[in-house]
Amino acid sequence: MRSAIYPSLAGKRVLITGGGSGIGAAMVEAFARQQARVWFIDIAEDASRALLEQLGAANLSAHFQHCDLSNLDALSTGIRDIAAQAGGMDVLVNNAANDDRHRIEDITPAYWDQRMAVNLRHLLFSSQAVLPAMQSAGGGAIVNLGSISWHLALPELVLYETAKAGIEGMTRGLARDLGGYNIRVNCVVPGGVRTPRQTRLWHNPDEEARMLERQCLKERIDPEHVAAMVLFLASDDARMCTAQNYFVDAGWR
Repeated sequence: MRSAIYPSLAGKRVLITGGGSGIGAAMVEAFARQQARVWFIDIAEDASRALLEQLGAANLSAHFQHCDLSNLDALSTGIRDIAAQAGGMDVLVNNAANDDRHRIEDITPAYWDQRMAVNLRHLLFSSQAVLPAMQSAGGGAIVNLGSISWHLALPELVLYETAKAGIEGMTRGLARDLGGYNIRVNCVVPGGVRTPRQTRLWHNPDEEARMLERQCLKERIDPEHVAAMVLFLASDDARMCTAQNYFVDAGWR
């Protein structure tokens, strides 16, 4: 896929949550190819180290810091440390999430709290933690990752869909509150992206065929397609774009 080069991203300080694999890893590589200075945090140590090796083999670089995003003290401290190392922060991509399937009969209060911590809560506190650095820089861009799942009412995902619906509301609220600091906040809504995890979940050829039938474009979406939208929203080309949802779903309805 031929991709655009955004001169405004060169040298930008970028932080990506959940950057060790899947869509997150594609975004880490995409920003690195734009000559941005990239940091990513993830709980998956092995996958993250493997990504660093892959980037190094391609003469690209990024910085990894292990972090459990459900631990808010560790999250805030880690982000502040990264901003100090970087000398500021220009772009935050709130990507980390987990779409474990679950039946409504099996949901407990503890599981609710854990799913919200993994899929919703950390986006607000990551944004809060980068705010001083972005204010000092005179502005910045926050990109949140949503999901097509709740728009389609997919089964056995009620807590994940609740969190992802909340992200779209959070995006608009943050955009309003942070606009005065010249900080833009947008949400990217991926469709059925072909990651290793999703390939395992959609291993049934009949199920994949049904998904493609509902898409306007009859091709699978790859992580690079989502990364391309995130690059645009982080760049100065999108300097008047905020408080919006941008779908990368091949028209899945």
